[in-house]
Amino acid sequence: MKTTGNTIFLTGGTSGIGLELARRFRDLGNTVIISGRRKDLLDRIAAEDGIDGVHLDVADPASITAAYEAVTAKYPALNVLITMAGIMQPEDLSNHDLALAEQIITINLLGTIRTVATFTPHLLRQPDGVIMTVSSGLAFVPLVMTPTYNATKAAIHSYTQSLRHQLDLQVIELVPPAVRTTMLNQENDPHAMPLAEYADETIQLLKENPTAEEILVTRVHFLRNAEKENRYETVVAALNAPH
Repeated sequence: MKTTGNTIFLTGGTSGIGLELARRFRDLGNTVIISGRRKDLLDRIAAEDGIDGVHLDVADPASITAAYEAVTAKYPALNVLITMAGIMQPEDLSNHDLALAEQIITINLLGTIRTVATFTPHLLRQPDGVIMTVSSGLAFVPLVMTPTYNATKAAIHSYTQSLRHQLDLQVIELVPPAVRTTMLNQENDPHAMPLAEYADETIQLLKENPTAEEILVTRVHFLRNAEKENRYETVVAALNAPH
């Protein structure tokens, strides 16, 4: 993926990693469009950061279609899709809340699949077309308090591999570690990676390896490579030990 001269649509871009990467891509000379469910946040970001926004609820197929039509009509040169939208919630499997589990699956997995399916025909017609999905280090080693989240991210990893083999465009998987964002109230967690540091390293990796299939910052290697390095059980225990 080239890091400048793109037109990028990023779902879930009103906070956290999504917004931070949107700002980084903008600063590199890309046209960036973000999406979110809250118009007030989109309006504020447009005013403060100069980043255009479109309303999108990835849990609603009609909303995905409407966002696609709005974005491609205004930005026909769109060539990069980044599927950042997602939620993370703890679950008690001894008293399973199926409604919560279904919501996580609908947003994280079906939202990604539906968004990719909607935008793919347009991206296939563009030079330098890119789909960037967002999984997690927890796709490879589970945080046991967030079982459905982990499962959706493992599914995104598998789905991304199929996309890469089937589509004639670049498919990249972004694999974050724990990052200091409001997701799971980690914004002040000393064990999580500072947000700016994560964004800086991610952009640097994209610059260094424009043909990358996975973007792995150093802090996520212990999760991504745990099974390959025969450290899986040790890493599971360490990840889930009380801090």
